[in-house]
Amino acid sequence: MQTWYVWSMKFGKRIVLDTSTLVSAVLRQNSIPRQALIKSLSEGQLYASPATLAELKEVIVRDKFERYLDLQARLDFVAMYREKIRLIQVSENDEAVLDIPCRDPRDNKFLALVLACSADVLVSSDADLLTLNPYGEILILTPKAYLANS
Repeated sequence: MQTWYVWSMKFGKRIVLDTSTLVSAVLRQNSIPRQALIKSLSEGQLYASPATLAELKEVIVRDKFERYLDLQARLDFVAMYREKIRLIQVSENDEAVLDIPCRDPRDNKFLALVLACSADVLVSSDADLLTLNPYGEILILTPKAYLANS
């Protein structure tokens, strides 16, 4: 069974982590995405929407990840993550009316979320999202850049 840190949250920054960052964080214990997750939990509030949470749940149970971490440990991670986030309702219409949509429409759920929660940063490993940095006043950073950004 995976053991998770107990984090104290300082409700400072508003942070969104995309699915690729979260999956990497859970599968690779000493990875930069794991460090970014730990930093985000210690310096701010994490936000998710029902759509981003559903995507995480759908991706994390894929059989291809079994060789890295057993299914129960991955599900435990999702449960822990769900307890740490603030869930924001974002509609499909919010995604559809973005002034600047993502070139991959499946990523619009993250853009709509960062706008809905007035995020300070979106941490992502997705090139389709990273090309939009900054998104208005919202930074879109790789996990490595997020760690370097104080």
